[in-house]
Amino acid sequence: MNFKYNKAICQNLRESLRLEWLETNGLGDYASSSIVSCNTRRYHGLFVANLDRPAGRHVLLSALEESLLLGGHEFFFSCRQHPGNFFPKGHEYLREAEIGAWPLFRYRIGDAVLTREIVMPHGEHRVLIRYSLEGGAALAKLRIKLLLAYRNFHALTHANMNLHVRTWPETAGFKVEPYDGMPPLFMQTDGRFTFLPSPDWYYNAEYLIERERGFPYAEDLFQPGLFEIELSPQRPVILSAALQPTGKAGRLARLWNDETRRRLSRGEDRSLTAHLEREGEKFLIDSPRNGKTVIAGYPWFDAWGRDTFIALPGLTFCAGRSQEGVDILAGAGGAIKDGLIPNCYGADGVHHSYNSADASLWYVWAVQQMAEQAANGLQLVKKLCWQPIKEIIAAYADGRAPHTHMDEAGLLHVGAPDTQLTWMDASVGGRPVTPRWGCPVEINALWYNALVFAGKTAAALGETPPWDKKRLAALKKEFQRRFWSEERGYLADVWRADGADWSFRPNQLFAASLPEPVLDRPLAAEMLGRVRTLLLTPYGLRTLSPADANYRSLYEGSPEERDSAYHQGTVWPWLLGAYGDTLLFALWDRPAAARHLLGTITPLCTAHLREYGVGSVAEIFDAAPPYRPNGAVAQAWSVAELLRVLKKMQRAAPGVYRRWETNLREEAR
Repeated sequence: MNFKYNKAICQNLRESLRLEWLETNGLGDYASSSIVSCNTRRYHGLFVANLDRPAGRHVLLSALEESLLLGGHEFFFSCRQHPGNFFPKGHEYLREAEIGAWPLFRYRIGDAVLTREIVMPHGEHRVLIRYSLEGGAALAKLRIKLLLAYRNFHALTHANMNLHVRTWPETAGFKVEPYDGMPPLFMQTDGRFTFLPSPDWYYNAEYLIERERGFPYAEDLFQPGLFEIELSPQRPVILSAALQPTGKAGRLARLWNDETRRRLSRGEDRSLTAHLEREGEKFLIDSPRNGKTVIAGYPWFDAWGRDTFIALPGLTFCAGRSQEGVDILAGAGGAIKDGLIPNCYGADGVHHSYNSADASLWYVWAVQQMAEQAANGLQLVKKLCWQPIKEIIAAYADGRAPHTHMDEAGLLHVGAPDTQLTWMDASVGGRPVTPRWGCPVEINALWYNALVFAGKTAAALGETPPWDKKRLAALKKEFQRRFWSEERGYLADVWRADGADWSFRPNQLFAASLPEPVLDRPLAAEMLGRVRTLLLTPYGLRTLSPADANYRSLYEGSPEERDSAYHQGTVWPWLLGAYGDTLLFALWDRPAAARHLLGTITPLCTAHLREYGVGSVAEIFDAAPPYRPNGAVAQAWSVAELLRVLKKMQRAAPGVYRRWETNLREEAR
């Protein structure tokens, strides 16, 4: 899919500053900005590198100040915000932005058209910016000033005396090494150029969205010097920023051609599912310390265990990348500690956080998906995942898993009043916003699912199941006795001996959506009707019923105010996967179920792809119309679960799905 924005949109900063593009390279590096190339977040940058030392992602090259020297005049086509002003105002020349296989921007300057394209070659710590000229003078010059941040992507930098201002000549460019302990940056071009060292600081670059989010929002950027590169209509030029030199200048064109051919070779499939498959690739990375893993979301999330295993089936097994899914599952078992898989993976590959009660159970679910969808699934489970699954189940059952214990009926209790161990983990002032200690409904649904899957796998491998069928049946009966309310017609969110939490939340869906549901079908159908009425929106599911006194319809304000709304109504698209699974489990009429879901989420699959993180799916939305997108601009489990549920509906009701997607294409025209 290509997303094009015309002159009117590009030059309207109220709109264009809210539209963000993203480039990645499979190593955890990325490039990102608004469509007018004005950075609006501290996380934006032309080269944000995922480093080994120091560990983690760092904004190295924040931006370029770009201008075209033409006919004796200098025309700036970049854009930056400073206090009370935008300078330069390059958006005034921007005629079109196109976000497709890679970002492309066209500027009209007099009778000349300048095209600027950005690509990150897969598997290489590098960003390429390609400039081409049509019309205008026979010869023009690009003047490019490099603006460096050189800091962790969560931080900001300011003018300081520790920075080394010197540059060193390099083949077709130069090298700069601003700080001790940080890698050098190699800037090179394949055009005829001069480089003028001119160290200087650019003060008070402001980031609009950081200011709105209540965070520090201004920093100083260092300029080591400027390139002047000859540019003619006959020959495009490429500028490269990288962690290693190219060797020969001519290699830049080969790198560009190889990467663009790789992307275009994916074929002409313009379907929504093909687009989501391509978007999903951005989250799969080779990390310096953690190996193959999943970035939970861009721009600020790192690798999270829970997010990894919820997103993995959609990103890999449903997207023709089964081997990558197998590799990630194979590596995950090595990080298990006392039955727990890390909630957050440390960038150093060692210091992981084990503050989650469900990441290990989602790992089992991801293994189930591999067993169902990958060739030789059972043998893969036996070879790679069976021992970790047995370890997880044993640790949860005997109480070795921290903050977790099993009661006499087999249900899991997690946490304490001051802990947050489920996916609803926001806290304010050290206190949980949604206290879910006790027996959370989805934890116990996942536990039952894991036990049944382990039993079937053991039987298939000729081993003794961890629990026999009689004990599993008793667990299912006890789950329904404790959690189900005949009077209310839905499941408690958390069961405790001193009183259940009857907040109406989407977590109850997992009792019916998992491959081994712990809820009977008639009860699931009744619960589903209430979920549809109170929680379903065109963009995902609300996290709390609007009838609840704690409901928050808007995700806005200070960090504390946003955290207070994060799971108190805010809509999450990833929950559509569980909703779709429950639909197909609870309803006999599959075509009707598909029509209902597809018709509901049409705005998510059309207008939303153009309005926030261009081409991707946001982390969250407001709970009330117009359902404004928010949070991370591209979230792994949002993309993955949308893709997974679309493919499920496609299989369940192919005719319904085909007509729906045909209508999407007609609307796009």
